[in-house]
Amino acid sequence: MDSKKPQIFSVIFLIVSSILCSQSRADGTGSVYFLDSSTHNYFQSRSSESKSISIPEVGAAVSVLLGYAPPSSLSSASSEKLNEVLRANPFNRPHAVFLLEISGFRDKQPELGSDSDVFSKALKSEIAAGDADIQLSDEDELSLISLNEPQPVDMECTDTDITKFASWFGGSYVKIELESLTGELTIPFANDAQIKLDMSKKADRKFITSIISLIHNVERAIQVHEDLVGSVPTPAELLNGRFDGFKAFQEQYGTDEVVQKGAELLVTVVSKIYYSLQTTYKGEIVGIVVFTESPAKEMLNIKLTTRASPRWLEEEKEASGDAARILIAEVLLVRRTLAWITGIILIIATLMGVWFLMYMPLTRDTLLYSNVKLD
Repeated sequence: MDSKKPQIFSVIFLIVSSILCSQSRADGTGSVYFLDSSTHNYFQSRSSESKSISIPEVGAAVSVLLGYAPPSSLSSASSEKLNEVLRANPFNRPHAVFLLEISGFRDKQPELGSDSDVFSKALKSEIAAGDADIQLSDEDELSLISLNEPQPVDMECTDTDITKFASWFGGSYVKIELESLTGELTIPFANDAQIKLDMSKKADRKFITSIISLIHNVERAIQVHEDLVGSVPTPAELLNGRFDGFKAFQEQYGTDEVVQKGAELLVTVVSKIYYSLQTTYKGEIVGIVVFTESPAKEMLNIKLTTRASPRWLEEEKEASGDAARILIAEVLLVRRTLAWITGIILIIATLMGVWFLMYMPLTRDTLLYSNVKLD
């Protein structure tokens, strides 16, 4: 068992080194890792991986993996690029995606010699800076879970959470002062190295609390998934988040060795999260992890749109600007007026029918025979 530790550490070390050493490249680039399922093959093999891919193409891949059609604006060249990433079988889709943006560093294609890490088996592509919208209809059966939700006041990070986090890695957390979140966190690595973080320092505290918040939100997403199991129809699930906690940590320590170890810790956490999702979803989920330098906003934005009826679209085409808004208001007024009038007429007719039935003479059979005399 101990003989495998140096090998595992070397794998993670190569990943982290490649991520950090690429900071000298031109601004505005990064990498995206497509993490496949442990039981299914939803992505192409690494031998056929694309050297580069655009943000809109990544967004289109997310839509396809969820089981929806890619945007109609997708070019033929982009469609070919998707074929280099996704398996051709349209009926073989996971309908669940773990989408995570990690800002603060970029990465370079690592030379990995072991299959012990989730990133070593992933399909990887270069990515250019930019943004794109993932267009999803509100009519689609979709469970959208944000991994950026702030923790409630009664669930904010505490010394107990940090202690549990340390035990997850076989580490320790020693509280030095009486004040909360001021202790020393020690996380060991596989080669007997370790990282020590002082929670009284703002950068260290934000880095660890951001990681713990991400873990809590993933646990919440797992609970939602378990609640949805057995529902008909089964909705697609998108776990979407962005991790910004590494940026301040790197700015604090620059190129210090502690940054290397912090990045190693983050990569390990993401790997553990993904493995837990694979277990919960029984392999029917994939991951897309984007490493970027630090764009000001999210690169992939989820947009829920409302599908308009053909008649409504035709009415919108007939006018533009202020005239369009006036026309839409008029159409809504007419439709609502007709709906109210129709409803009132039906209510009056129902009440009249009930009144005539209640007060109909007993010597007559029904209202249909109201003019017919008994024999």
